[in-house]
Amino acid sequence: MVSLMLEISSTKGTKAVSRSSKAGLQFPVGRVARYLKTGKYAERVGGGAPVYLSAVLEYLAAEVLELAGNAAHDIKKNRIVPRHIQLAVRNDEELSKLLGAVTIAAGGVLPNIHQTLLPKKAGGKGKADIGSASQEF
Repeated sequence: MVSLMLEISSTKGTKAVSRSSKAGLQFPVGRVARYLKTGKYAERVGGGAPVYLSAVLEYLAAEVLELAGNAAHDIKKNRIVPRHIQLAVRNDEELSKLLGAVTIAAGGVLPNIHQTLLPKKAGGKGKADIGSASQEF
């Protein structure tokens, strides 16, 4: 009812409401709209396109920050650094596919030891069984 009253009253006494707040987003819809227009991606830009793109960008940022925050928490750090973003992105299958060709500066690499370099495990054979194979004939 209050929003209806704001629209009916004259523009002189109303406060401007951003498109981001109308859409319930934190990312700037107006700025995205401006970038879409000045970027010459198309001759015309619809009204819903910047809202949708802002929502997608906000979702991706929230997803990466959540995973990076979890990575920082696992290492008992309070601040997210590029290493945490790298660990978060590369350990998530979909984000790793999306950002496969992206290099994150100061991100490092995932810890990985090749299987052939690991020590061999004794699979049920004792020391007495090692030389007994030739004795069976």
